[in-house]
Amino acid sequence: MTTERLYYNDSYTLHFEAAVLEVTTHAERPALVLDRTYFYPEGGGQPPDHGTLNGVRVLDVQTRPSDRAVLHILEAPLRADRVEGSIDADRRRDYMQHHSGQHILSQALEQAAQARTVSVHMSAESMTIDVDRTNLSPENWEAVEGLANRIVLEDRPVRAWFPTAEELAALNIRKLPEVNGKVRIVDTGGFDITACGGTHVGRTGEIGVIKVVKAERRGETTRLEFKCGERALRDYRTKNDVINRLTAALTVGYWELPDSVARLQDQNRTLQSELKAAREQLAAHEAAGLLSSAATHGSCRLVARAFSRSADEVRLLAQKLAAEAGVIALLGAAGEKAQLIFARSEDVALDVVPLLKKALEVIGARGGGRPNLAQGGGVPADLEQVQAAINTAVAMLA
Repeated sequence: MTTERLYYNDSYTLHFEAAVLEVTTHAERPALVLDRTYFYPEGGGQPPDHGTLNGVRVLDVQTRPSDRAVLHILEAPLRADRVEGSIDADRRRDYMQHHSGQHILSQALEQAAQARTVSVHMSAESMTIDVDRTNLSPENWEAVEGLANRIVLEDRPVRAWFPTAEELAALNIRKLPEVNGKVRIVDTGGFDITACGGTHVGRTGEIGVIKVVKAERRGETTRLEFKCGERALRDYRTKNDVINRLTAALTVGYWELPDSVARLQDQNRTLQSELKAAREQLAAHEAAGLLSSAATHGSCRLVARAFSRSADEVRLLAQKLAAEAGVIALLGAAGEKAQLIFARSEDVALDVVPLLKKALEVIGARGGGRPNLAQGGGVPADLEQVQAAINTAVAMLA
């Protein structure tokens, strides 16, 4: 059972009628096989069309391997002898622009950067091409984009057809798949000729613009992300809005943003360094105060106290206390993610891990560490509950 694939010769028709040949299922969803369809099934790196049949949403379109029939996978069951199909126009146009743009970009990469396309990925979120070069320079990207967009602006005709064997042999094809039977060729205005079963624009001017927005090395290849047409326009609007808000906030021109950000980063690093030094001094001063009034445990000074402050601050205080000789520090930070931090001086023969684990049982938490420094928590506990947990550990010292 086969389906006549009308999109091969016409990518612009979005509404059609067809006879139902089979009512079936696919991946536990209802599906229909039609005698003819303009719905593009997933394949060749291009996602499927979406739309409706008799008002029922078409969620996916796939090719059945056994007989190459096109399966229209539905949101709900549909039984009818004939259907009216409607294809999502925005989605179809987006993929037409990007698939045609990809052909031009792949050829531009070969001509302007000697970079051969090894794989392509298309989705509603991103469009990417992997090429077999890892050392592409900014000058390469500028040359590639310039060439690709020149072909777009020249508004060249795009032709898709099934050539005869003789015609196929005479064509200078960029990429020819290993398939049996007829091969569909897409000629992008003489600039790029390749085998492809996807939907394409009728003229290159419909692509709008081709813009590489990101490139990153992936092993022995480079993956570039690109945008065409309306997707490129939305990307420009978003980024332009961000730039305008930044320039207004920093009261600079957009061309001054890199220098302004660099200055802010330098200032931030300086302030962070000064803040760290101030916190260190404050913690040392607070530790001295706590030790001056600390209880004793044998020959050691014992500080056992809960705080309503961040765990980082309490950890720093514990470290300052333990830096002095003969100190046991059993501290806690109350809050939504309460923490117990137990520490002791290097000259104290005590393993604080068992103390910590017993204390954590009181608040229903877990943790661990080394004999001289252990920590745990991560559960809600107020100041009173944290202090009770610490008191449990103190009792173990008796």
